[in-house]
Amino acid sequence: MNKTSLMIMVSAFMLMLFTSIVNSKDAGHGHDYRTFHTNGNIGYGEIKDSYTADLVMYLAGNQFMVMEELIKDFQNKNKNIKSIYVETIPPGQILKKQLLAQGEINGVKTSMTPDLYASVKINHLKKLNKKGLLDTHIIYTHNKLELMVAKGNPKEIKGAADLARADIVQSHPNPLTEGIFKFYGSEMLKDLKIHDQVTGGKKCKQCWAVPGKTWFTARHHRETPHRIENGEADVGIVWTTEVAHAKAGGRNIDGVEIKSPLNKQDKVAYAIGIMNKARNTANAESFLKYLGTTKAQEIYQSYGFVAASKDELKIRTF
Repeated sequence: MNKTSLMIMVSAFMLMLFTSIVNSKDAGHGHDYRTFHTNGNIGYGEIKDSYTADLVMYLAGNQFMVMEELIKDFQNKNKNIKSIYVETIPPGQILKKQLLAQGEINGVKTSMTPDLYASVKINHLKKLNKKGLLDTHIIYTHNKLELMVAKGNPKEIKGAADLARADIVQSHPNPLTEGIFKFYGSEMLKDLKIHDQVTGGKKCKQCWAVPGKTWFTARHHRETPHRIENGEADVGIVWTTEVAHAKAGGRNIDGVEIKSPLNKQDKVAYAIGIMNKARNTANAESFLKYLGTTKAQEIYQSYGFVAASKDELKIRTF
């Protein structure tokens, strides 16, 4: 390979990397920071509300699609709670960069003491408990893995084993801050004995793990459908609820089922607890009680989530 050809290849790769990063920023990340008001207004990106709202919740991002309907119903039943700040981003990122350290969103400091924290991995809550930051929790819903593909499944992907194919470009949650991959997707790939082939053995965020073949997102629930619709990826590991939401919204997306037990449906449980330094403890207690109602569970189920049992909805101490 001569010097000119090498320079062209390097330039092409850098352009592809830059385009991937820019497009990920245009995928709607700002809508993961919302303030819901009783008059029906929704504020976007008002990070300062994390210090002042009547209820502040930092939640695992993959339930973003549920929030508007859920919060509206909750506020209709609790009209005294006039403003609710809801953050829906990867729970590992919340834990490390906002609860255990002072965080910033778009250059604005965010509160280290929300009223409620929720994750798809109960060990996140256990870490907070060991540091004296959280004592109790409930399990309030369940989910499972699915493959997201373009509408009509043009690559004819049949299941998780096809992630070993060399002719597809993949977009997966990153293994550093996104629990869906860190705890479940990576385990599935290891079960299939294709983990290193798919990931190149890399652990990074918003990067090409395998150049031109496997992209690790910063926030998969925004980026992966965006990348697939724009022809930048053929397939991605997501939650089944995210496929259902995309299709319901008329996006050019389809899903490919992952068979049990590879879909991890028996392991994925959403845990939520009140932070010990919460400003609005009574409002947080009201929300936990609400999550146990038939209406709240029905709302989650309407988006493809699996209902929690009555026993799981009981408040437990660590």
